[in-house]
Amino acid sequence: MEKVVRTCARMAKDEAGSTAIEYALIGTLVSVAIIVGAIALGDQLGVMYSDLASKFK
Repeated sequence: MEKVVRTCARMAKDEAGSTAIEYALIGTLVSVAIIVGAIALGDQLGVMYSDLASKFK
């Protein structure tokens, strides 16, 4: 049991893992923002091209 406690204490002091997790979370948030923006832009472009196409008919 003492070995488990020492291992947990050592892991709590190690900041390299937490830094990697923070960068992963930032990357995930940026990815989600890009996806949401692309979806919104895609919808707007679809409406714009549909309006343009209807004017040529």
